[in-house]
Formats: sequence, C-alpha cells, structure tokens
Amino acid sequence: MENYLKLLRFLRGHRKLFSVAVATMFVASFFEVFQLSLLVPMVDVIFTHKKIVLPNALPHFIENLVNHLNSMDPARLFPLFIGGFVVLLLFKNILMFGYQYFMGDVSQRIMRDIRLQLYEKIQSLSLDYFSEKRTGELVSRITHDVNVVENAVSYGVTDLFRQTFIIFMWIGTAFTIDSHAAFIIFIVLPLIVFPMSKIGKRLRKISKGTQEKMADINTLLLETISGVKLVKAFCTEAYETNRFRGQNHDYYKLRMKSIKRLILISPITEIIGGICGVALILWFGRRLMGGELSFGVFILFFASVMSIISPIKKLGNVNALTQQALVANERIYDILNAEPTVKEKINAISVQEMKAQIRFEGVRFHYDEKSGDVLKDINFEVRKGELVAIVGPTGTGKTTLVNLIPRFYDPTEGAVKMDGVNLKEVAFLSLRDQIGIVTQETILFNDTVRANIAYGHRHATQSEIEEAAQKAFAHPFIQKMPKRYETIIGDRGFRLSGGEKQRVSIARAILKNPPILILDEATSQLDSESEKYIQEALDELMRGRTVVAIAHRLSTIKKADKIVVLESGNIVGLGRHEALLETCPLYQRLYRMQFQA
Repeated sequence: MENYLKLLRFLRGHRKLFSVAVATMFVASFFEVFQLSLLVPMVDVIFTHKKIVLPNALPHFIENLVNHLNSMDPARLFPLFIGGFVVLLLFKNILMFGYQYFMGDVSQRIMRDIRLQLYEKIQSLSLDYFSEKRTGELVSRITHDVNVVENAVSYGVTDLFRQTFIIFMWIGTAFTIDSHAAFIIFIVLPLIVFPMSKIGKRLRKISKGTQEKMADINTLLLETISGVKLVKAFCTEAYETNRFRGQNHDYYKLRMKSIKRLILISPITEIIGGICGVALILWFGRRLMGGELSFGVFILFFASVMSIISPIKKLGNVNALTQQALVANERIYDILNAEPTVKEKINAISVQEMKAQIRFEGVRFHYDEKSGDVLKDINFEVRKGELVAIVGPTGTGKTTLVNLIPRFYDPTEGAVKMDGVNLKEVAFLSLRDQIGIVTQETILFNDTVRANIAYGHRHATQSEIEEAAQKAFAHPFIQKMPKRYETIIGDRGFRLSGGEKQRVSIARAILKNPPILILDEATSQLDSESEKYIQEALDELMRGRTVVAIAHRLSTIKKADKIVVLESGNIVGLGRHEALLETCPLYQRLYRMQFQA
C-alpha cells in the first residue's frame, strides 16, 4: 500500500487538471449508462406497442416518467427516440474525448516530471554512486521504467475510476429493475476477482525480472556500441551477438509469461459472463413469456448485468498494469531516495581565488569499508604557483588523490584545505570554477567542435574559442574539417583521432583559464611532434598557476617544484627530482624502468 501511495505522489502538482479529468469522466460514464437505460425501454412502446413493465416499486419521479412514455403515441415517440439517441451519443463522445485528453495530459506531465526528477537526482549524486550502478541500468530506469509507470497512470488510473463508476451504475440499474435477480452479481464478482488477484500477484514478480532484464540489455547495448572499435579489433562480433541473443531471448521468455497471464483474464471473464447470461435467461424466460416483464426492460436488465463483465475485465488489466508499475516505481524511488555522499552544506561559503596553498592534513580514504584504505595518512601541501607531480605505480591512489581537490570525493578521515578553509565548508561552484581538468580519458560530447571547446562557457566568442584551439594546436586540424568549428564530432568524439580528442580537451581547459589545473598525463595520447608544441602551450598556461599533474613523462616530472611519490596509498617520497633520486628507492626504480626508457 505504501508503494502505491508513493506512485500516487506523482499526481501532486497536477491535482486540478486530474480533478477536471475525473469529473469529466464521471459525467461521460453517467451518460453512457443513462443513454441505454433511457432508450432501451422505449423499444417496448415504439416497436412492440406494449407498455414498459418494471417488476420493482420505483421512486415516484421514475414511475411518472415510465407512465408518461407508456401514454405517448409510438409515432410521436419515435422521432424523440432517434433525436435523443443522437444527442446523447454526441454529448457522451464529446465528454469522453475531453476526459481522455485531460487524462492524457496529466499522464504526460507526470512522465515529464518523473524523467526530470530522475535526471536532476542523477546529476546531484556523487561519483561513488556511478561506480556501483551500471549506465544501462540508469538509462533503463529513465526510459523503460518510466514508460511502465506512464501506462499505469494514463490507462490504469483512468480505468480504475471509470470502470469502477460504471460497475456501480450498472449494479444500481439492475437493482432498480429487479432487486432479487440482481443478487446474481454478488456471485459473479468473487468468481472473477479472485483469479484476477492471483494473476496480478504473479505478474508483479514476473515484471521485476522483466525490468531487470531490460536493464541488462541496455547495459550490453551501451557497452558494445560505445566499444565498437574494440569489438571489431578483436573480431568478437559473433560473441557479442550471441550474448545479445541470449539476453534478448530471456527477455522474450519473461514477456511471454506476462502475456500468457494477461490474456487469461479475458477467457475467465467471458466464461463466467456466459454462464451468468444463461442463468438470467432461465430466470426471466417464463416471466418474459408470461408478460410479467416487458422485453425492453428484460434487455436492459440483461445488458446491465452483462455490462459489468467488461469493466471487471478492464479492472483486471488495470491490476496487471498497476502491479508492473509498482515494481517500476520501486526502481524509480531507488534513485530518487539515494543520497549523495558528497554534499554541499546549506550555508556553504564561497571562496575567492586561492591565495596561499592547498593542504592535505591526515587524509585517509576508502571507497567502502571492505576494500580497505586507498589513501593512508596523506600530508603535504600545494603552494600557489607550484607544479606538483604525483607519481607511483598503477593502482596506488594517484587519481583518487587529485579527485579530492574538486571534491569529487570527501576524505574518510582528515581534511583537504584551501587557504586554511576545509573544502567541506566550500560551495561547489566557487571551488570547481577555479579548477580546470584534463585527463587521459577524454570526455567529449556528440556536438560541434565549438560546443565541446566552449563547454561550460557557452557565451565565449568565436575568437576566444579559436585562440584556445590555437594554443592547444587544435586549430589546424579543425580548419580541415568539413564545417570547421561547426562540425559534429560524433558520439564521444568518434570522428576524431586520439590525439585530436586530447587537443580539443586541452583547448577546453585553456578556454576556462582556471587558476588551478589538474592534469592526468594530458599529453599521453599525442604524437611526439604534437606533444612538443602542446607542452610549450601548457608551459605557458601553467605559468603563474597552481598545477597538480599525475605524470609519467620525464619532461613533466623533472621541472616539477614538488614530486609526491605514492606506494599502496602512502607517501614514500616527497621532494624535487634530484633529491628523490638520492633518497627514494621507489622513485629510483620508477626512473630506471620508465623515465630512462
């Protein structure tokens, strides 16, 4: 029940429109029943020239209406019958269009809001969340799971109100005609509701597996499409196709289990409805032949009882949709209820450009308690204007260390401070606006060259963008592209070489012109000639700025003001190149293995 109430929370903010839709639906449903209830008995007077005969004692105003119809001339009543049918038909369908449009608007607004809430939440979460969740799974929740909820809202909620209202209207009509015979309804209802309830519970279990399998398919698609070069390089097209075939077939089997149970609802209700119809004919047959009940009234009663079957069937489908939506809702709220581990304080302070230093004080860090510490008792400082190089074997915590500066993560213990202010006290915008980052893993978007260089600075002029590109030695190859700076570079810069991607990324950092630079071997994917020119550009850019560089190249390390040597998360060496060659065995080994080579 709590999960269902969570699902209904999405209606908040749309209650007025939803109320209008429901009110219009009630009126349309009333006229749907009223049209048949008023016009069918008139058949007795017009076509059989018999009076309308009702077995029950009725309210005075209904008896007066029946007596008035019985006293009218059939020739005079016939045009009223035709006119009334047309008017009621038009009015009912106008109302039905109205409530379907309003309910459709409500459902689309809700879907729009859910997708936006999910995307905003995902953007607000810390990086550690994305290390635990697959990209395909998150995409599946924004697309597939939201569509499942949309079906429940647009069709489920509509039919829940409408079909329930119609059932009560037809029950009321049946009891008005013959209260004794109408009790058959209370025999029919449990026979239909019980199996539908069982089917709904089973569908909920199947739906969970279906939605998880769709997440697996999305993950596989994202990995193999984005990694298509690797797939082709290793000739694993057949292997990946077989993987997808397996996932796709598993999804097919789950969907068929769901479909089998959904289509069971229709024959169950049809069989029970047919048995109910036979019972009514047996009950009323002799009374109808004896003139105790007029034919038109019998048809109305028969239609009233049989008309309950279709709404019950639709409510079974509503139950199935709702069970599927409740599973999707749980997965949606799994994201919406997630809390970022790195949070900005409510009254966080804004800091100006760094004046003195960034200091690491007793910093320890782990991603989770089971994995142990990645960084252990880190103590050092980066003074303004210094170039600090971070070196060490692979997996020793270098990238984790620099990720603490822009607060992608927070230390488990200790503090990172800027000019004596703990970064946990600082507003994200004022901190990250001072930092430019260029990494080995070049991140580009499926947009123009211009948009990628100006990312985060959308109002930069063309001349500023070109100047940044020239400093990064990207301008010459951009000029050779079909539309120059307006050329779309493809998903993740697919149309660019590795060196070209890196130069666009460096141009983006140059345009930002930050006082603090974080470089993760920014020239690693460049050829020797390009590296020479770019290194000169970076030298110019780094002058007067604070730079923290994860470095493997000797050219970067030798000119560093300070080198931090990491091993297994510990600082085992700290100083300049010449001094570390004398005092740090690990640095000596790294120098012999990599730098001299």
